[in-house]
Amino acid sequence: MAGTHTVMPGTLLNGSATSAIMQNGMGGSSIAAMGSIGSITQNGTTLGMVSGLSMSDPSHQTHQIAPDIIQQTGQETAGPAGGGGGGAENNGNMPVQEEEEEPVIDIMINNVVCSFSVSCHLDLRNIALTGNNVEFRRENGMVTMKLRRPLTTASIWSSGKITCTGSTSESQARVAARRIARCLQKLGYTIRFRNFRIVNVLGTCTMPFGIKIAQFSQTHRKAASYEPELHPGVTYKIEHPKATLKIFSTGSITVTGMMAFFQSSG
Repeated sequence: MAGTHTVMPGTLLNGSATSAIMQNGMGGSSIAAMGSIGSITQNGTTLGMVSGLSMSDPSHQTHQIAPDIIQQTGQETAGPAGGGGGGAENNGNMPVQEEEEEPVIDIMINNVVCSFSVSCHLDLRNIALTGNNVEFRRENGMVTMKLRRPLTTASIWSSGKITCTGSTSESQARVAARRIARCLQKLGYTIRFRNFRIVNVLGTCTMPFGIKIAQFSQTHRKAASYEPELHPGVTYKIEHPKATLKIFSTGSITVTGMMAFFQSSG
């Protein structure tokens, strides 16, 4: 049974006598050795500290030891005494609790809309017949031209005004606009690239929590409008910077509007 030990010759006790520890299957703990204060070691491993021991009979008579006399020093052994393995080390350190990282909100730019002018009249029918990757939309009075790199779509009007959608940054929008102008120039038109500007930006983000949109719309009545029969989200308008937010109960937010840092001129 665990918890009972007998000290026999072979184990070092405070450097003054030797004894060996073996389990005897009896309740309590017992030890027989010389010395008053010392440590018990077994196979080079310190098992505990012993204090207040005395011995009246030199014939290795056993004496009972109170459980609080032997103090653990940081290592515990499992298995039968005298065995070389089965030990589990415990340094006495408390488990360190990892701090929870704060959720990071990533705002993704999904669409940047730009507009520019080529300062000349455009024949939409001629562009539809001779151009590449174009589509003539007679009902709308315009021609659409698509690019592969960057992946954008341009809407071309006969007045020379062009709008590009599908870019994810201002630099991509500028590159797409210049490539559209170059394609029109190759068709024989006198192109002058002017009045380039960003007119709209679409971004999305997801909050790490849900939103009570009905309560939110009641709290912000001046800037928010909620019509569940028409749209599942709350429309929230910001004046500075001027933008419109679509807020949904899942925590998803869509932001549309012209950002001040996106404004530029050709």
